Amino acid sequence: MIRYLLHKIGYALLTLFGVITVIFILFTILPGDPARMMLDQNENSEQLALVKKKYGFDKPISNQYLYYLNDLSPLSFHSTKSDSYTFLTEGKYNGFNLITIGNTNIVLKTPYLRESFQKSGKKVSDVIGNTLPNTFILALLAIIIAIVVGVFLGIVSALYKDTLLDRMIALVSSLGMSIPSFFSAILFAWLFGFVWHSYTGLNMTGSLYEVDDFGEGSYIQWKNSILPAIVLGIRPLGVVIQLMRNSLLETFGQDYIRTAKAKGLNSFQIIKNHALKNSLNPVVTAISGWFASMLAGAVFVEYIFGWNGLGKEIVEALNNLDLPVIMGSVIVIATTFIIINILVDLVYAYLDPKIRLS
Repeated sequence: MIRYLLHKIGYALLTLFGVITVIFILFTILPGDPARMMLDQNENSEQLALVKKKYGFDKPISNQYLYYLNDLSPLSFHSTKSDSYTFLTEGKYNGFNLITIGNTNIVLKTPYLRESFQKSGKKVSDVIGNTLPNTFILALLAIIIAIVVGVFLGIVSALYKDTLLDRMIALVSSLGMSIPSFFSAILFAWLFGFVWHSYTGLNMTGSLYEVDDFGEGSYIQWKNSILPAIVLGIRPLGVVIQLMRNSLLETFGQDYIRTAKAKGLNSFQIIKNHALKNSLNPVVTAISGWFASMLAGAVFVEYIFGWNGLGKEIVEALNNLDLPVIMGSVIVIATTFIIINILVDLVYAYLDPKIRLS
């Protein structure tokens, strides 16, 4: 187990290093001066020089790349000179000094994603920390809908193979997989939030937290999550239905299922005790990929429904060319992909005893 995890972690770190490198190169070659973006229309030559020195923009690209890796690394190296970019400033880095060698401090810290260009120097980690939980909740609700409804309809479709009910479920799943999320988001918001608002009580837009009318703080409004969660879960729902149906039909053809039938077990007992667990591997594969992609794919859904999550933040950052927020968000999403893939491999071993982690 330990050897397997170390191998996966090593591969994950290598993948993450590649993602970071590609991100840095792509956003470095973009036209425009980051220092001017930060100062907007109020810059002068002295201010530009100060900002470039503070953020290392006056250094060669190779040095800027090393600075970026050093900022992201939990174990980093920092100069003891106060005028250096890597000087261990308390407001900039959250960590503690392990050892000092000459003019260099070796520090253990949380990754530093730098500061937003457009939010008055607010840390990118704070921006993501304020929005990522909302996106995570939305993605979790969507994936729960996809799993519960998808597995149920997949079982029904397999039990009633080649009947009218099976064809209707297949039609629904095909539509779900083919309709773009932004189109279904607009359609659901208009129908259930505007046309049928008097019946559903749902709003066209709204986030998880709403401000109290009397200014006494904010409160959670769960009904605002219903429409975006359903819209976000429609596409994985169609995938889960088809995978569950096909996997269950394949499992039904196995010898141990025929033995269970010969013992007189009914369909419910066969599915519950024998077929279901062994049919979930492809579903787990699809769900793991969809859950991770929802953190990135929720961009249009969150923006249309006004859900204050990471997706909506990415759209605003793109509109304002807030590069640190975009880069930090992509890195966080990539890290989430990697962690989920490792966890899924462990789930495989639980679901299928034939799979060995070694």
